[in-house]
Amino acid sequence: MSSDPWGRVDETGTVYVRTAEGEQVVGSWQAGTPEEALAYFERKYEGLVVEIGLLEKRVRTTDLSAKDATAAIDHIRQQVEEHHAVGDLAALKVRLDKLAESVESRREERKVQKAKQADEARSAKEALVTEAEELAQSEQWRAAGERLRALVDTWKGLPRLDRKSDDELWHRFSHARSAFSKRRKAHFAALDAQREDARKIKERLVGEAEALSNSTDWGATAARYRELMAEWKAAGRAQREHEDDLWNRFRGAQDVFFAARSEVFAERDAEQVENLKLKEELAGEAEKLVPVSDLKAARAAFRSINERWEAIGHVPRDARPKVEGRMHAVERAIQDAEENEWRRTNPEARARAAGLTGQLQDAVDKLQKQIDTARAAGNDARADKLAKELEGRQALLDQALKGLQEFGG
Repeated sequence: MSSDPWGRVDETGTVYVRTAEGEQVVGSWQAGTPEEALAYFERKYEGLVVEIGLLEKRVRTTDLSAKDATAAIDHIRQQVEEHHAVGDLAALKVRLDKLAESVESRREERKVQKAKQADEARSAKEALVTEAEELAQSEQWRAAGERLRALVDTWKGLPRLDRKSDDELWHRFSHARSAFSKRRKAHFAALDAQREDARKIKERLVGEAEALSNSTDWGATAARYRELMAEWKAAGRAQREHEDDLWNRFRGAQDVFFAARSEVFAERDAEQVENLKLKEELAGEAEKLVPVSDLKAARAAFRSINERWEAIGHVPRDARPKVEGRMHAVERAIQDAEENEWRRTNPEARARAAGLTGQLQDAVDKLQKQIDTARAAGNDARADKLAKELEGRQALLDQALKGLQEFGG
């Protein structure tokens, strides 16, 4: 019979392990000495110690799942409880119990963490759905489209929720994207239609512009080109592949017309500058007739100058008021001289002037006598009053006499 602190072998070869509950049969050994039997089952114990140590390390340092860890613990525990080794089996049970508690604690932590991650994922996906639904109403087609594509990539990177919640949120998310795509497609379809309408309008405008390019009706055609340009701007843009070509044709037709007009206007401007020089010379010749000394000769000379003036033609618009003003001044001077001559030689006017002068002279003489009488009578107040009246009548008389002199006497 052989024994050690944790086990023994009896005379029949049965191996026992000592436990708190008493000795438990480990197995039977018939192939060698009792010491070899104990050594064999002690090595099995050491193997369990190593296995438990390795499992403890895996639980502590790796992401071994709680399910796998529990299965491994149960496997070792079964060997310990079936007493297949000699050693401190109670100590192994304590270690296995602690390890099981650790695994359960990790299971709860992971459960909490998983629930937290699920809540975060739900919040993140709800935020994505909300943003997608807002973007679905946007008209910033390029930016909103790019942002929606980025949201899809973000969605793919998030954990899945429970199937019902995940499906409901994805349905809203997908519906928002579809709504945006539908609106964008309708927008660009309408835009294509507008651009096709614009192309047709601009082709018509180009046709008219090209037809007008050789016109010499400068004013009316230039005005029509301005109208065509306003219609062009109001038509909007055609498709990109047509817009530039149509514009080049439209602009080219205008350039042909305005280049021709500019050439004609340049020739006309040069002619008008020469006309201005001639009219300035005639204005200078006319101004020598003033002051008018010989009305008949001045009238004949001005008529000759005016005939030559009318034959010359147009001058530059900005110079016209000044040069024509000089001629009008001479014409007014001759007209004033004619009116003065007419008044001087008009018998009826002369008679009226003479009659008025006589009446005023009589009134002056009468007032003077009345003043003298009042002074003689010592009535100075009346004399002063009559003197003031005399001053007014005398002024009228002087003016009448001056007018009578204009009639030659």
